[in-house]
Amino acid sequence: MATIDTKEPNAELVAKTQHYGDDPLAVRDSDHYRNEYVKTFVEKWDELIDWDARAESEGQFFIDILKARGKKKILDVATGTGFHSVQLMKAGFDVTSVDGSAAMLAKAFENAKDHRLILRTCQADWRFLNRDLHGKFDAIICLGNSFTHLHDEHDRRRALAEFYAALKHDGVLIIDQRNYDAILDSGYSSKHKYYYCGDKVTAEPAHMDDGLARFQYSFPDGSQYTLNMFPLRKNYTRRLLSEAGFQYVRTFGDFQETYQEDEPDFFIHIAEKTHERGRSDHDREKIASVAETYYDSGDADNFYFTIWGGEDIHIGLYSDKAGETIKDASRRTVDTMAEQVSLDETSRVLDIGAGYGGAARRLASTRGCKVHCLNISETQNATNRRLTEEQGLSDKVTVVHGSFEDIPEPDNRFDVVWSQDAILHSGDRERVLEEAFRVLKPGGHMIFTDPMEADDVPEGVLQPVYDRIHLENLGSIGFYKDAAARVGFEVVSVTDYTGHLPTHYGRVAEVLREEYNQVAKVCSRGYMDRMLVGLDNWVTAGTAGHLAWGILHFRKPE
Repeated sequence: MATIDTKEPNAELVAKTQHYGDDPLAVRDSDHYRNEYVKTFVEKWDELIDWDARAESEGQFFIDILKARGKKKILDVATGTGFHSVQLMKAGFDVTSVDGSAAMLAKAFENAKDHRLILRTCQADWRFLNRDLHGKFDAIICLGNSFTHLHDEHDRRRALAEFYAALKHDGVLIIDQRNYDAILDSGYSSKHKYYYCGDKVTAEPAHMDDGLARFQYSFPDGSQYTLNMFPLRKNYTRRLLSEAGFQYVRTFGDFQETYQEDEPDFFIHIAEKTHERGRSDHDREKIASVAETYYDSGDADNFYFTIWGGEDIHIGLYSDKAGETIKDASRRTVDTMAEQVSLDETSRVLDIGAGYGGAARRLASTRGCKVHCLNISETQNATNRRLTEEQGLSDKVTVVHGSFEDIPEPDNRFDVVWSQDAILHSGDRERVLEEAFRVLKPGGHMIFTDPMEADDVPEGVLQPVYDRIHLENLGSIGFYKDAAARVGFEVVSVTDYTGHLPTHYGRVAEVLREEYNQVAKVCSRGYMDRMLVGLDNWVTAGTAGHLAWGILHFRKPE
């Protein structure tokens, strides 16, 4: 395969032609980027970016993220032609600019001079970052879909380890990527609005498979260049970040926190190395991120959908019938709750923490109401949308990604706020009630279930339960009643169904043991073994009277 001599220092500074050899689709090598970012391509790169249009589309997003976290010393590890380094320097940040391509760094330096700035640059390969660059940084940015140039998982993990090591103890990594999920699953489309803003340049895939995204860039003068990249799936990237040691990962779609999964052109991940603050908005986001990462994982998704009840992943109400299925008991919970609120074709329901949307579809099909699902797991959201479409209910059930601590809906919009066994995952449960109160119409109802601790639970006995769900505590019936009153709700009823909690967890454990070898085809055995221990802890605590569960029904005064 003909290539430039990458052993020759900065050979790409004089190279004019990209080289891929006889079979471009076979080139899946992390070291190949220097053969791609040749000088002639780099000289045209800013036609693709369009600095002014990109600055307008991004606004203050990255500046606000960094300032809100008190970050000052920034390492831009994917400098490219210098756009973000320059923007951050103009905003007052102390920036060090790194890139593996000498051609890119040279262009970035010249661009910065045009803005009356002098970049502090370092040419370095991410896999050896701390060999070539010394010091610790408050934040690292890796933007412009750059991480996709690492074709080997070992290289990706090594690069993240180097980023992690270069950050201070409370550092933050901001990393972005194309929405390859949408391209791989549904085909390519682009709003051409947020990242590659040049309106006279086209950037589109020439080839896509699970291991290669080959993009072709066509310029007004007729020249064409290509890049071979690895198509990172969003949840895979989030998992790599978590496994690299980052404790909090929050994902935005085209700079928005709430989005449909297939809508964004790009995802932006905010990954924090550690977290040592008091309870704040940031803490709430961290706790929400734990739930998001967990439910987005393949093991959790396969387990809950296969064993827990399929469309419904909440606690069921069980009859005396022996061997009753989890699915039937779960549906009985939905129907019992629905009987407490008046629903018809005119009703608008918000289901917060909607999971796979089983309750939403049940309400829509049996009561005729419209249900808006808000849920933090995009993996579950994708299943929700698919099942909703398959069941012909897309005109009644809508699904969005988002947090119930910051509901992206206007005031006084819904007749009912509905939730089943989801609010426990909140870092601020009273905030959830406040948001529900805000979006309800006067006279509207909030009805929900939640696994809770008993009001008189002895200290320490529930630690094994907390550990399984990565929480510090649970709410209680007394807590929710008091919090509801503080928010402004009237208590309509509280129906105690605590006895069904250990029954349900015991039934789930029973089915998992029966189907263990079959489920092992889609879930890791380690995950299932930990799940069985956790389920047994819930059964033990519930049987001992340390847990509570039931239907809580509140009303917003007219």
